[in-house]
Amino acid sequence: MDLNKENIKKIRGIIIFTALLIVCLWKYDVVFEFFRFIFGVTFPFILGGAFAFVLNVPMNFFQRHLFPEERIEKIRWLKKAARPFSLILVLILVIGVVSVVMFILIPQLGATFGSLGSSIQNFVPKVQKWAENVFEGNEQIRSWIGNLNFDWNRIMEVGVDFFRHGAGNMLDSTITVARSIISGLTTFFIAFVFACYILLQKEKLNIQVKKVMFAFIPRGKAEAALEVFSLTYNTFSSFLTGQCVEAVILGSMFAVSMSVLKIPYALLIGIVIAFTALIPIFGAFIGCAIGAFLIFMVNPVKALIFVILFLILQQIEGNLIYPHVVGNSVGLPSIWVLAAVSIGGSLMGIVGMLIFIPIVSVLYALFREIVYLKLKQQQIDPSEIE
Repeated sequence: MDLNKENIKKIRGIIIFTALLIVCLWKYDVVFEFFRFIFGVTFPFILGGAFAFVLNVPMNFFQRHLFPEERIEKIRWLKKAARPFSLILVLILVIGVVSVVMFILIPQLGATFGSLGSSIQNFVPKVQKWAENVFEGNEQIRSWIGNLNFDWNRIMEVGVDFFRHGAGNMLDSTITVARSIISGLTTFFIAFVFACYILLQKEKLNIQVKKVMFAFIPRGKAEAALEVFSLTYNTFSSFLTGQCVEAVILGSMFAVSMSVLKIPYALLIGIVIAFTALIPIFGAFIGCAIGAFLIFMVNPVKALIFVILFLILQQIEGNLIYPHVVGNSVGLPSIWVLAAVSIGGSLMGIVGMLIFIPIVSVLYALFREIVYLKLKQQQIDPSEIE
C-alpha cells in the first residue's frame, strides 16, 4: 500500500475507531451510564423538539389559511404578527382539547365506573340464572355457579389497596413526591419554552443548521441529508394530519349515530374511539371493545347493535373516509403498514405504533430511490420489469 497522506489519515481513523469500540465493549456499563446522563440533560430539549414538530402542523395550517402571503405582504405589522398569532391559536386549541378531556371525558369515566358496579351486580345474577338453565342436567356445575359471589365493593377495595400499596413503595415520602412534581413541571416548562422558540424562529434555525452542515460535511452528502430530512418531515406531518382528521371524523360519526339509536355512553365512547383511532389499524377495535363492554353491562342487546354499527362505520371509514383524508400520504403498501404497526407495537408499545409507519415509509421511499438509481445505472427501464 502506498503510504501517502490520504491513506495514513484513513489508517489513523480506523485505529481510533477500533480503540474506541474496544473501550466501549470493555466498559459498557460506564458507556451506558454516560449516555443515560447525556439523555437526562438533553431530555427537555428533545421533548421540546417533539412538541414543536407536532404543534408546527396546525400552526402552519392556521398561518397558511388565515394569513396568506399575498394578503399580508404589504402589511408589515400583520406579517410580523402572523406567526405569534397562529401559535397562540394552536395553544388555545391544545388547551381546549385538554379541557374536553378533563371536564367531559374524565367525569364521564368516573360516573361510568361508579355505575358500573351496580350494573355488573345486576347483570351477574341474570348470567347465573341463564347458565343454570343451560346446565340444568349437571347438578355439580349448577351448584358451582350458584355459589359464585360477586362483590364489587370488595374488588374496588382491593384495587384501591393495590394502588395505595404500590404508591407507597414507589413514593417513600412527601419530599419525593414534591421533588418529582417540581422536576416534571420544570422539564415541561423548559420543553414548552424551547418548542415556542423553535416555532417562532424556525426559518432562522433552518438556515443555521444548513450553514453548519455545509461547513463540516461535503456538499453532496449535506444536500442528500437535507433531502432525507425534508422527506421525513413531509411524511410525518402528512401522516399526523391525516390520522388526527380521520380520528375526529370517526369519533363524531359514532357519537352522532349512537345518539340517534339511543345507545348508552354515546359521547364517552365517541371520544374514546376518536383517541384510540389515532393508533393505526388496531386502535378503533380497542375503542370498540371498551365501548361494547360498557354497553353490555347496561343492555346486551344495545351492545350487539353497537358492534353491528361499528362494523358498518368501520367499512365506511376504511373505504371512503380514510383513502380521501389520509390517502397515500405515507406512500406505504398495506402489508408494510401492518408490519410497521406490529414491529412498532412490539418494540415501543402504542408510541411505536404511531411513529413506525412514517419511519418505515421514509425508509421505503429511500430504498425505492436507491433501487431506481441502480436500475438506471444498469440501463434498465423499471417499467419493463413491471
